[in-house]
Amino acid sequence: MAPEFFLGANSPTGFYSLYDSLIDLDTARDVLILKGGPGCGKSSFIRRVIRRLEEKDLRIELILCASDPESLDGVVFPDIQAAIVDGTAPHVTEPRFPAAVERYVNLGVYYNLIPIKAKREEIRRDTLARREPYGRVTRCLAAARALEDDMFDAVLDDGVLRTLSKRVKGIISREIVPGHKTVLKKRFLSAVTPSGLMCRFETARALCGRIYELSDNYGLAHFLLAPIMDAALAAGQEVYACYCPMNPAHKLEHLLLPGLDVGFVSSSDMYPYDDKPFRRVRLDACLDLERLRGQRQRLRFLRKTERALLDDAVAALGEAKAAHNRLEVCYNPHVDFDGVYREAEAAAELLLRMT
Repeated sequence: MAPEFFLGANSPTGFYSLYDSLIDLDTARDVLILKGGPGCGKSSFIRRVIRRLEEKDLRIELILCASDPESLDGVVFPDIQAAIVDGTAPHVTEPRFPAAVERYVNLGVYYNLIPIKAKREEIRRDTLARREPYGRVTRCLAAARALEDDMFDAVLDDGVLRTLSKRVKGIISREIVPGHKTVLKKRFLSAVTPSGLMCRFETARALCGRIYELSDNYGLAHFLLAPIMDAALAAGQEVYACYCPMNPAHKLEHLLLPGLDVGFVSSSDMYPYDDKPFRRVRLDACLDLERLRGQRQRLRFLRKTERALLDDAVAALGEAKAAHNRLEVCYNPHVDFDGVYREAEAAAELLLRMT
């Protein structure tokens, strides 16, 4: 399967973007930035190009939309150092090296304006209805993050950190060996979506033959992942650093090292790992059991409340997606999709010349 990641997260501070990590612009040969409103065929354009390039057996990395995981926000073709990205809000993308590397593709030109303008009031209503739930999403996630922090503070102490430090040194000595080129790719493997909490564990398995499952209900995995990442980068390895949507600026949640054929994924009651790992590291077992028993009732309350807040965030995202779907119904009948597909075929032809 093609690896699937997210580059945007619904987070406690609003939409958090890693889209500037889509591809290294210093080495990229071609990046198509798609522009156009709802229903104009951006995802269809991407899928049409993918079908053409799949014929050449090129590696493909898919970028999913956190607000609609069935929709594509982008694709990377590592073998030809090319990419396509939806450059519209909330992940607005603009070229740094216009034409030399990045170029616009305006799919809005395929709108039939007269019938769309006749639906002006309907479109205004659903556009506002799509935006309103995101405030609720942010508030719910911010409150859930505060509860996560409380649980983390309740269980962490110096003894836990010392135990984790010993564990990670052994893993680094076993798994990290010199590579050929340091590459850091920032991604999200998990997301809060209208379909619920989602983690693309299958991506980890597609890229890495051996998976360490870090069983972690209290946010301890970062203390293993950060030093492993530093060691892998220092050794000259390719690193997929996958951040936590609830703390996207600072907290690692998963780490994939394809050159070493090894990945480290965090699992929890909310994100259970769905396969048998190469090794399971039970981070919860590093905690002081006596201290944990003394906090049990409070921790149970915090966890239950956190889940209720996350459920409400998911419900709000569902409302936003429903409004977006209504918008697409307004626009779709009035889009020249034959023109969109011709544009996609032309883009695919140019990319194929790079193979």
